[in-house]
Amino acid sequence: MKQIDVIIPHERLNKVNDILYKHKVGGLSFYDIKGRGRVEHKSVAERTAEGYQTGGRYVPEFGTRTKLEVLVPDSLAKQIIDDLLGSLSTGSVSDGKIFVKDVTEAYDIGSKQSGDVAVGSGDEVS
Repeated sequence: MKQIDVIIPHERLNKVNDILYKHKVGGLSFYDIKGRGRVEHKSVAERTAEGYQTGGRYVPEFGTRTKLEVLVPDSLAKQIIDDLLGSLSTGSVSDGKIFVKDVTEAYDIGSKQSGDVAVGSGDEVS
């Protein structure tokens, strides 16, 4: 079983969700994060709430993104990653990242099932 972590601009969340539905992935978690990547470190003009320039400058160090986490069977991981790359990539460094981790065990607390069935992947959509 694999955990796939996807860090993307929030407006692409629906694309990822559609891909996961296509592969009958049962569940996912996502949350807003802040961080810094490889984007050029440059300052921008400060503006007031009314939109006027103040003459000051600041460096927008941290941007906001959405991080999505999903558990999938090993047999689906490569297909899902290929679909994500094909759908989300525009060639920009700010498109996001995908991280893949091995998960040795998973349990559904209510049903006490384990493995792929516990995470609702494949034919068993929860």
